[in-house]
Amino acid sequence: MKKSNLDEMQEQALLKIEHNGCWLAFWGLLATMAVECLLGMPGKAILGEWVVFMVLSLYLVIGCLRRGIWDRRLKANWQTNLAASAIAGICVGIFTIVINPYLEEVLDYVLVFALGGGFTFVLCFAALTLCAKLYKKRREKLDQE
Repeated sequence: MKKSNLDEMQEQALLKIEHNGCWLAFWGLLATMAVECLLGMPGKAILGEWVVFMVLSLYLVIGCLRRGIWDRRLKANWQTNLAASAIAGICVGIFTIVINPYLEEVLDYVLVFALGGGFTFVLCFAALTLCAKLYKKRREKLDQE
């Protein structure tokens, strides 16, 4: 590994800049894709953003799990997973209602919200539960070393 030209304070500053840039890219890509969907752009038009977003997401998840990191504030438990999944489900449910121009009756809105939000809730909860188990297993292994 090459020797760094930066002192410790500069390294910390650079890490903070890179951290903020990463999250700016993550949330910026998500917002861009949402706006493009709201404007009615076809799926093929946002494919590039989606691929970059998914690669970034997988990199962050895998990198954190490999190093036994969950979150600064949240615990890796079912309550946190339930709350995060509910928030994701509600957001996706609302989003699917907003982007669907063919809804006319209240029942249509309820069904679209329930299907989009419910499916997202279940998938998100399953993914978070799996990641929490992997995190705890990895954390135990790292603590033993």
